[in-house]
Amino acid sequence: MTDQSLDLTEVTVEFDEEVLEQVDELAFRDHRDHREAAVRELLDQWLKAHAAERGSGETE
Repeated sequence: MTDQSLDLTEVTVEFDEEVLEQVDELAFRDHRDHREAAVRELLDQWLKAHAAERGSGETE
């Protein structure tokens, strides 16, 4: 699979100092000081929570 076959949207996110400190704490604690891995984990958690919220609010 190549990058060209993926239909992904690129986004840019800006974090304030407080959020960056929290990301760095998570990175140090859980990801051997790897900030990118910590950001991916937090994004994954947010997406799952957002999907659960949307799922529970839908009616058929």
